[in-house]
Amino acid sequence: MARIAGVNIPTAKRVPIALQYIHGIGAKKAFEICEKVNIAVTRRVNELSDAEVLKIREVIDRDYMVEGDLRREVAMNIKRLMDLGCYRGLRHRRGLPVRGQRTHTNARTRKGPAKAIAGKKK
Repeated sequence: MARIAGVNIPTAKRVPIALQYIHGIGAKKAFEICEKVNIAVTRRVNELSDAEVLKIREVIDRDYMVEGDLRREVAMNIKRLMDLGCYRGLRHRRGLPVRGQRTHTNARTRKGPAKAIAGKKK
């Protein structure tokens, strides 16, 4: 099992698909990494040599912010908005949708499961 950026990536999958298991690497970045390291996108992780895995690891460490550093930066950005007291920060603080979605109905992902209100029957 190859370990890149602190994540065990699956060995049976193709390289660009396996790289997407790393937080911060999506499809586009995975294909970019394969192109930079000159690895065919059809190859599987278990077919890679140790030198190729090392090259992938070096490219990711040098050029991309992934895993812990990325999570920390996103958390700091959200904390900054909350400390400023701006509208987006208030929405984060209250656990409501931040990007202008309606909340009268829907928004269950952010608000959590529906809570019954006593005496609401008509």
